[in-house]
Amino acid sequence: MLKPVIFFDGVCNLCNASVQFTIEHDKQDHFKFTALQGDYAKKVLPKFNVDPNTLNSILLLENNKLYTKSSAVLRIARKLNGLLPLLYGFIIIPKFIRDWVYNIIAKNRYKWWGKQTSCWVPTPELKNKFYD
Repeated sequence: MLKPVIFFDGVCNLCNASVQFTIEHDKQDHFKFTALQGDYAKKVLPKFNVDPNTLNSILLLENNKLYTKSSAVLRIARKLNGLLPLLYGFIIIPKFIRDWVYNIIAKNRYKWWGKQTSCWVPTPELKNKFYD
């Protein structure tokens, strides 16, 4: 069985910090990662009728199903260590409300957290957790 894959904006500081946070709290090594700007995203996402060039959302591909925005975040939190899985309880809030909050953050992420000129490159120790 393939590991769930987290697709993220590779130039977004908030997104990169979120990936690093997820890696740190993914003690059971559940996830693989790839930037939306990478070749893997360009190959896989069109199969789900998704253009990686037009996204401002984190995506989670799990069991051949693609989750977006708050649903992706909550499903990721559910597999992390500590008290983080408790965040999955927010799934009971209607998706349109959760995604409304998510969209505000996504729309302002570059303004509030900044942007890099190129995608974050994982260290050699973390390289096996990433698809190009």
